[in-house]
Amino acid sequence: MKLNEILLKNDITLSFEVFPPKATANYESVREAAYGVAMRKPSYMSVTYGAGGSTRDNTLKIAKGIQEECGITTIAHLTCVGATKEGIRQSLEDMKAAGIENVLALRGDKPKDFEGDPFTDYHYASELVEDIREFGGMCIGGACYPEGHVESENTLEDIRNLKKKVDAGCSFLTTQMFFDNNIFYNFLSRVREAGISVPVIPGIMPITRAVQIRSAVKLSGCNVPMRFRSIVDCFGNNPEAMQQAGIIYATDQIIDLIANGIKHIHVYSMNKPEVVKGIQENLSKII
Repeated sequence: MKLNEILLKNDITLSFEVFPPKATANYESVREAAYGVAMRKPSYMSVTYGAGGSTRDNTLKIAKGIQEECGITTIAHLTCVGATKEGIRQSLEDMKAAGIENVLALRGDKPKDFEGDPFTDYHYASELVEDIREFGGMCIGGACYPEGHVESENTLEDIRNLKKKVDAGCSFLTTQMFFDNNIFYNFLSRVREAGISVPVIPGIMPITRAVQIRSAVKLSGCNVPMRFRSIVDCFGNNPEAMQQAGIIYATDQIIDLIANGIKHIHVYSMNKPEVVKGIQENLSKII
């Protein structure tokens, strides 16, 4: 099923992201974790794509397996950094053959060991979106950044670029993680004022280990409210307490989003079925 069909329904959706293994040796353990998330019956699942296409085959195998063996609609990530148009075309052909109808189109970051210019055939995600649209048969999603992309000069430029991506063919957008819902609400208001009318799905990251907060800030530059910093400072050295606190904080964000009329929410599960289970149980009477 295409995600735009799921998102058109009036139901509340709760979806989860998983990532494929970087090394073949880890495939079975990662597959087991991803399938464990799938067995929780989310509305749909997204499967990430390694830098420079490093997990391309495993992304496809995991996404295909989740659909065929677990009956859950998937969306496969596709990045164009370091990619050729011929390579992207082949990736789309492979997705089509695997029964994947949904693609999250991303520019991606330059791989650490990449030599030369990684942006030759593609410079922006909007160019990738255009090629996927021309390929046909795919529901295309894109990423957005409530606190602005780290490479944008300002939020106005960032939203102008986002509008180009939507105009190129994105049917929906999923946000980078954020820990303060007011940031998302303000972003959504600016996006709508810019004429972007497609669904904007908030992305929630349950922080269940203290080290994750440092990684999150480094990767996305997102703001961490003092309330949450206090939680990490208090429980960060107690793994069980930190996991429980992280699940509760993420659940609180989701409840607030639903109470404010947001119908579709995406959770970065980090391949942890127990975290997915905890969030779902906290929402058992709400969704």
